Amino acid sequence: MSELKTRVLIAIPLAILVLGITWLGGLFFELLFGAIALITIWEVHRLLKMAGSEGFFYLSILIAATIWNAPLLPYYVVSTLAIIILLISVGTVIGTKNNFKERWFSTLFTGIYAPVGFLMMVHIRNLGIESEGLWLTLTLFLMIWGNDIFAYFGGKTFGKRPLAPKISPKKTWEGFWWGFAGSAVGFLIVFLLANPYPLSIWSIVPAVLIISIMGPLGDITASSLKRRANVKDSSSILPGHGGFFDRFDSLILSAPFLFFFFFYMLRIY
Repeated sequence: MSELKTRVLIAIPLAILVLGITWLGGLFFELLFGAIALITIWEVHRLLKMAGSEGFFYLSILIAATIWNAPLLPYYVVSTLAIIILLISVGTVIGTKNNFKERWFSTLFTGIYAPVGFLMMVHIRNLGIESEGLWLTLTLFLMIWGNDIFAYFGGKTFGKRPLAPKISPKKTWEGFWWGFAGSAVGFLIVFLLANPYPLSIWSIVPAVLIISIMGPLGDITASSLKRRANVKDSSSILPGHGGFFDRFDSLILSAPFLFFFFFYMLRIY
């Protein structure tokens, strides 16, 4: 079976599962993406370890858990941990122990980068009233998927100029620009399906810019880590797709920016 067929056979049921739980929302949605965040933390830690920059895994888990559950924790617990992390970070930058410095910032990256991205997805799902959060979450998903699909086929058909040749040789500027069209199509599909859509049609412009810029940057970030680790995929959990970090790399970086945009627009719309 070809890699493309394997990818499609895995992608379809996975997409149905994600969309179904997105429709349910609430605790189901948070548990799903909390689990995905946990697996992604392990994948990122594994990549950094193979790249020679292993962090402190259990400390990364602690940081991620604190971020995820911050509203439920006493204020002094969150603030104390934040102060400790800040003081260690400052001391590490000033200090001269380069090995510890590398391990410390690998720990922070592992514990913050993916968890914050997935947590912002949960916040997007909880935005607004009634079904508003559902439509906004579907907007995020379909824009990311549209960007990926158009960038892939646009780059494959018209690609000539490498976007990041040393990091991801197959990505091209032509595919990057086609991704803008894919993001717009994804937005329009949700806009036409929703009745009514929570935001104005003019929201498409900044939303497309956010997804089409942050998405590829997230992809390149993941590609850079994999190249340092000298591996093709972050793991082999999803046949034909690699790991969850491979599948959600664009979304992880896009979600925080899109959350704040949606949050602002809901307040003024």
